[in-house]
Amino acid sequence: MTTSYLLHGSPMLQLLQDASAREFARQFSSVHLAERPMASLSISAHLDTLEQGGCRPKAVIASSAHRDVFHPVMKAMSRNSPVHEFYGHSQKLYQRNPVDQAYDFRRAARASHNDMHEGAPEAQSHNTIEASKHFDFLVIGSGVAGLRYALAVAKFGSVAIVTKSEPQESNTMYAQGGVSAVLDPADSVESHIRDTIVAGAFLCDEETVEVVCREGPERVRELIAWGALFDQSEDGQLHLAREGGHSHHRIVHAADMTGREIERALLTAVRTNPNISMFEHHVAVDLLTLQDGATVVCYGVDTLDMKKQKVVRFIGGVTMLASGGAGHVYPTTTNPLVATGDGVALAQRAHAVVSNMEFVQFHPTALADEGLPIKPEKRENAFLITEAMRGAGGILYNQSMERFMPLYDSRGELAPRDMVARSIDDQLKKRKEKFVYLDISHKPRDEILAHFPNIAAECLKYGLDITKEPIPVVPAAHYMCGGVQTGLLGDTSIEGLFAAGEVTCTGLHGANRLASNSLLEALVFAQRAVEPSVAYAFQMGGKKAEVEKVENECQHPVVAMDLKEEELKEVLCFTELQRKRLQHIMWDYVGIIRSTERLKVAQRKLSELEAEWKDHLVRNGWKPRMVNLEVCEMRNLISVANLVVSSALVRQESRGLHYTTDFPMLVESARLPTILFPSSSMNTWSSKLVHRMEVETR
Repeated sequence: MTTSYLLHGSPMLQLLQDASAREFARQFSSVHLAERPMASLSISAHLDTLEQGGCRPKAVIASSAHRDVFHPVMKAMSRNSPVHEFYGHSQKLYQRNPVDQAYDFRRAARASHNDMHEGAPEAQSHNTIEASKHFDFLVIGSGVAGLRYALAVAKFGSVAIVTKSEPQESNTMYAQGGVSAVLDPADSVESHIRDTIVAGAFLCDEETVEVVCREGPERVRELIAWGALFDQSEDGQLHLAREGGHSHHRIVHAADMTGREIERALLTAVRTNPNISMFEHHVAVDLLTLQDGATVVCYGVDTLDMKKQKVVRFIGGVTMLASGGAGHVYPTTTNPLVATGDGVALAQRAHAVVSNMEFVQFHPTALADEGLPIKPEKRENAFLITEAMRGAGGILYNQSMERFMPLYDSRGELAPRDMVARSIDDQLKKRKEKFVYLDISHKPRDEILAHFPNIAAECLKYGLDITKEPIPVVPAAHYMCGGVQTGLLGDTSIEGLFAAGEVTCTGLHGANRLASNSLLEALVFAQRAVEPSVAYAFQMGGKKAEVEKVENECQHPVVAMDLKEEELKEVLCFTELQRKRLQHIMWDYVGIIRSTERLKVAQRKLSELEAEWKDHLVRNGWKPRMVNLEVCEMRNLISVANLVVSSALVRQESRGLHYTTDFPMLVESARLPTILFPSSSMNTWSSKLVHRMEVETR
């Protein structure tokens, strides 16, 4: 019986019009074409026909514009014919040029040929490594930035969204306030720009601020077109709220659950898009990169499938990093458990430029469980009390019911978050108290319940009626203003790697983020990255040799299957303890108020912690390439913590979110970002522009 390849699906017929594709196909023996539509003749039927003629295909290479490709593919797999789905589901493939189409076929055929003849011994022996998955676009993260970007690029090719937990589990889901955009005739873009720059302590990139503020209204209209339902006034117009730092009412919101509504609308659109595949419970381990001189190029990402406990490699023309923040570098945070700084750490290890990591925003008003009549069980993340409550007239009191914000800032409760958080922190330390109160009970009951139903319901669960009583609140880690540095098109210093959302530092936020500018930034940069991403993905179609080099040279991570049960248990237990220790180091020494001495103590303690943790892993049989969720997250948290401390040490002034008692004044000559560049050796980091420093690559 001879061997051959079965090509299935009409895009394959279009593709083989290219002579180079036909020539390449001949390298692997004969090629059979399944010319009829899949609806009338399945892959399984084609296999019957071929086998009756004495020919058994080595592999099936399938392409379809429809999701039902998977049903016949599964049938084919049961017939012992390996299956490789073509590099996309979309009829947009017809619009690609012949070179790109031919490359797609060559890659699919080469992959099937390699699987037949070059199987990785480690993968076969342990069965913990799956075949690589190829897509035009890879998206790491399923918050607003990742979903918005995926929907846009899906018009041009296949998209994989790799997400660490369930798709909805992101910082977006927990955003209460809204999206800031100039939609009121009485407002102006110039006013929004000014508010953003003032809140950012004049460290914002002015060009970025202008771009975001001008493009914001259109991005909000797109959300509405995708089905997002925002609150409206009695006249049918969008109800616009006001929050701290804003001079006008410009916050588009869905009660106090705006992020949840945006996530719902975008996920609904994603799930009905045939070009987008969602990979849940896949933990990003490391970016796949090659270095050519000073240039680093990204080709995809290695992941750990938590459910199957297998390593999955994703190869893509473009990788979009949209993995969110790093709130869990602190013990109390409004962020969900997935926010462990994975994106910044991945990019750092791949030698991306990172900036402004000293600016960690602590939300001034997270629910203080200790002040509730009924104490909740321990939470995974603090419950946020939205900025909009102060914008709606909420007043801050200490436990003696004395209003204190006017003592610190003439704007009172409407001061920017950095000022409000420091004021609360000062009250707590001076009075030796554990929380303050935020009171909205002087407003009409119906108005409170209409605008803050989620907060009202959460507090009522624990015996507190916010229409009658003040809410106990305390600051909590909330948002990273620093991150992977990007340009105006979401481009990073690594070719093929784009980024959007909280993982980035675009220059919009400067030293402190203005309320409700985060969802706006994610939407704007997710869209701005589309055109250059598509152009780059098409360009990557001619780089077959580089892709094969990545596949051959980049070693796969290894699932920790060889450890004895007691060894793994010991590793996980010690990692959990060290994680808590790291979080408390960061809160105790790198919190809202800092000093040079305490930052140096934190640096030393983190170094000791990392050394102890790594030594413990090695003594319990852990190998360098072994991975599991807890160890990956700990490695990333250590990286982020060190970046925050190192950046904070070299900013010798107090600006925005970075306040140090040794340098309490703002220094005009230091009004430049802290930028961490990979050094020429690629083994250390150096900070240039404002600061010069060496940070060990971790």
